[in-house]
Amino acid sequence: MLTNLILSPKFNRLLLTFYHSLFSPKKKSEFSPEVTETQREKREEETMSASMSRAEELEKKALRRMNSLNIFGSKYEDAAELFSQSANQFKLAKSWERAGSAFVKLSNCHLKLDSQHEAATAYADAAKCYKKTSSKGAISCLERAMDIFLDLGRYSQAAKYCKEIGELYEQDQDHEKAIMYFERAADYFETQDATSLANQCKLKVAELSAQLEQYQKAIAIYEEIARYSLGVNLLKYGVRGHLLNAGLCQLCRGDVVAITNALERYEDLDPTFSRTREYKFLSDLAAAYDEEDVPKFTAIVKEFDSFIKLDSWKVTVLLRVKNDLKAKELEDDLT
Repeated sequence: MLTNLILSPKFNRLLLTFYHSLFSPKKKSEFSPEVTETQREKREEETMSASMSRAEELEKKALRRMNSLNIFGSKYEDAAELFSQSANQFKLAKSWERAGSAFVKLSNCHLKLDSQHEAATAYADAAKCYKKTSSKGAISCLERAMDIFLDLGRYSQAAKYCKEIGELYEQDQDHEKAIMYFERAADYFETQDATSLANQCKLKVAELSAQLEQYQKAIAIYEEIARYSLGVNLLKYGVRGHLLNAGLCQLCRGDVVAITNALERYEDLDPTFSRTREYKFLSDLAAAYDEEDVPKFTAIVKEFDSFIKLDSWKVTVLLRVKNDLKAKELEDDLT
């Protein structure tokens, strides 16, 4: 029976069809990946164009509604709804400046309606859009949102936006203003007992202060946070890092006696610190600095970096110390 099945014409046709499906050359699809990608981009452009037209139409309607006579209902409520729709359409069109502007107009409508929280939220939405193109516009909107939340007594929200402003100034390399806003954010967080968030801001202040060569200010913050962390089990491991940063700032000050005294204080603060790689690193660096031995200093840094990768901040600080050592070495050679 099996032999009859194998020799039957029907079975042979099925076998031939299966063979062709496996080994016959495939026809090239008329929709190649390149064509599909092009079509996708075209559809995206068409969608963005449609969103842009819709956004402009909604914005015009909102402006007309604001300028109309207030006979029935609230013109500002109607305009707010239209500005909200317009802003979201501008976002779909990726027209970030126009979207930000529409959210600002939305916020003004909410202010007219005495809806403070909604106004602040709209300013925050505007800032998100402006961030895509201009930190200046974003900062302006975040400041307005922050001020409104402060008036409402919403210090956590105010602190959040204050911290964002600090981050934007940091991106723009305006470290002095960044420090000012990080300090304010830390104060606001502390009023809400959000110590962890406050310390994050303080660490940014310490980092940026050291970059501005305000080493004593940075040292005070690192030591303060190290003391706080010792009392929290989950943060104890980070103490060595804070003390290391404080010690590196001590090195930048160039006072060998102060460095030695600081290491003794850190041992008293945390008896386990003297057994860490960070303590040995600081102690060896202090010795190399005292001896004005640049090659030794370099070797110590390389050895530590092979075990614990140095971040960009530490590299910058250590390069300053090394350059100071080189200057001392050159001065000694000249004398």
